[in-house]
Amino acid sequence: MGELYVVATPIGNLKDITLRALEVLKEVDYILAEDTRKTKILLEFYNIKTPLISYFQHSKREKKDLILNLLRKGKKLALVSEAGTPGILDPGGELIKEILEKLGEDVKIIPVPGPCALTTALSVAGLPVHKFAFFGFLPKKKRRKKTLKEIVDFSYPVVFYESSYRILKTLKELQEMKKDDFYLIVFKELTKKFERVYRGKISEIIEKIEKDKIKGEFVVLFYH
Repeated sequence: MGELYVVATPIGNLKDITLRALEVLKEVDYILAEDTRKTKILLEFYNIKTPLISYFQHSKREKKDLILNLLRKGKKLALVSEAGTPGILDPGGELIKEILEKLGEDVKIIPVPGPCALTTALSVAGLPVHKFAFFGFLPKKKRRKKTLKEIVDFSYPVVFYESSYRILKTLKELQEMKKDDFYLIVFKELTKKFERVYRGKISEIIEKIEKDKIKGEFVVLFYH
């Protein structure tokens, strides 16, 4: 049986990758990539020639069978997400589950740790985060109000991701639901050129973001 390496890759700055990750990406037979365009940029930066296989949320049954057959043949594969650590808000977890169900523990599944937007944000929060809840991306429509209510009522800090298209809408919805000027931290474009961290009352942060260039992805830390 083959081996599957679950490899964390940079969330922005291409230099945020471990020596071990680079070694694995060079030595495996194939790299399973959620977004081949983004992965090609990383591989070209480090002159890595390993062939890519596209694997994403809507990959068809044939693609999954191909991956399973490669592992049956003893091939070494690396799984990478669009950015960060696979298995967190991407189809990596589903693939690993299927490999375990179909091939059992004869296949070695090996984590190669590294960047993750969640832990990157928490590391500079300056708040007690020994306990926290992670909500991923919030629902766009269905269950959205219920999820926002859960965040407001949660007894521990809550972290979630938001896009540039909905960040202001989400913050204003939280403000309306909470009905006071609570403390918040919003992280923008972590590790990238225009990285910025907004700290303060939610009213102040909304005002700053409205004046700023709204681009990229955001990590929000809601703290009671």
